[in-house]
Amino acid sequence: MEATVTTPVFEGPAELLLQLVNTHQLDLYDIPLAAMVEGFVAELAGWEEVDLQRLSGFLVVAAVLVELKSRRLLPGPDDVEPDEELAGWEERDLLLARLLECQAYAAAADSFTLLTEQAQRSVPRSVGIDDDLVVHAPDLLEGVTPEQVAAAYLRATEARPVPVVDLYHVTVDTVTVAEAVADLVGRLPTSGPSTFRQLTAHLGTRIEIIVRFLALLELFKQGRVSLDQGGTFGDLQVAWVPGAPTGGVVPAADYDDYEG
Repeated sequence: MEATVTTPVFEGPAELLLQLVNTHQLDLYDIPLAAMVEGFVAELAGWEEVDLQRLSGFLVVAAVLVELKSRRLLPGPDDVEPDEELAGWEERDLLLARLLECQAYAAAADSFTLLTEQAQRSVPRSVGIDDDLVVHAPDLLEGVTPEQVAAAYLRATEARPVPVVDLYHVTVDTVTVAEAVADLVGRLPTSGPSTFRQLTAHLGTRIEIIVRFLALLELFKQGRVSLDQGGTFGDLQVAWVPGAPTGGVVPAADYDDYEG
């Protein structure tokens, strides 16, 4: 809550009075500072509890007004900037911040004092476990017969079978791109145009079809066959290029990377 002041020309918050003086809406000479202070002191006497925030706010405002009025009453330069005259305004905020910090430290000290007083009421245990308290560990071999122990020993010491990796599902294909190229060179010049589906109809595994496709790409790169696909996902048309050489097939050693 802000401090309030009462003067012949103004009644209300002290900070608002200072703002009106600063903006020249009130004449500082019309404000009797002594009467304003006496009125606030009379109000302070009726407080049941001192409000440090209101008290400090009034003291700062009163100090600034006294400084402003004394500067104007005393002879001196007339070109003093209003910002310089209100330098104490920032000091008020700094003072309030320090007061709040002091209140926080005081509250923390009270809390520690309360905890200390509560701790003094407790008494630590000064004796050990009762003499008649006996802790029995569980019998881990309860219910186990000698025959069971012997059987467990035999299972732990018996020879372990040698692990065998079963490779029945692994197939090794020996088809190569070089062999597929030689087969296509022998068939395409005399068979006429055909489709990739027709060229691979007799093949039984996926790897053979892949190798046959790689062989076609190699012949296409050499300019021996032409490839055409009429539409999306349509059959791949394969035709031998007229006049392309049928000899000079690349040896199988040059296609080691394509071995299936």
